[in-house]
Amino acid sequence: MECLNCKNTNCLISKNATLPEIHELLEKKHKFRVLKGQDVIIEGAPVHGIYFVFKGKVKIFKTGLLGKEQINRFAQDGDIIGHRGFGAGQYHKIGAMAMENIVLCSFSSVELLKVLKTIPSLTFDFMSFYSEELNRSETKVRKFAQMTVREKVIDALLYINRKFGQTSGQLNFQLSRKQMADFTGTTDEQVTRVFSTLKKEKLILSNGKKIGINDIEVLKKEINEHNYFLDL
Repeated sequence: MECLNCKNTNCLISKNATLPEIHELLEKKHKFRVLKGQDVIIEGAPVHGIYFVFKGKVKIFKTGLLGKEQINRFAQDGDIIGHRGFGAGQYHKIGAMAMENIVLCSFSSVELLKVLKTIPSLTFDFMSFYSEELNRSETKVRKFAQMTVREKVIDALLYINRKFGQTSGQLNFQLSRKQMADFTGTTDEQVTRVFSTLKKEKLILSNGKKIGINDIEVLKKEINEHNYFLDL
């Protein structure tokens, strides 16, 4: 029942926690910790329910040709994980891994389906969420087809800034060159070259492996035609 006082106001369950019809679901919620580097979801594993990130950061990815990892997105406090397998199939199409020590809340598919049939506001929230997810996925496909390598890296930096923010001139969520390449669909070498160029142009700054954005507006303008305002 702690969902009634949850600080994650963007959580769909928390938003509807005051409704009497949802209390049985809240009582059956499971809350657990996952250590950094451990799997949250194994690609191809059976779907038993969905997860909400109570605290921490998670990467969601899919394995491509020759075992190459493609990072689809990142999740943080209040975000949903595993929803694409919910009600649509028996196996997860993606994998998810903790980027730091995290805390998750999970709800079984059976119990969640039961309340979705009885709570219109929760059902509407889920429907709106899936609609936005589809829109973002279609936008991402278009971006990958139309963007240059430089634009892909800039887009990724702005996405990380929008989602996690900056503190003292450094992004609050730092990716390695390989992780950035897996996220942007490029190579480590291409990411390094773009970072080097952006640094020379004084658009970003770096302190060791940590990156910060100097001029967000200039970067936004550079990829504006690709619908910057739509998050991945």
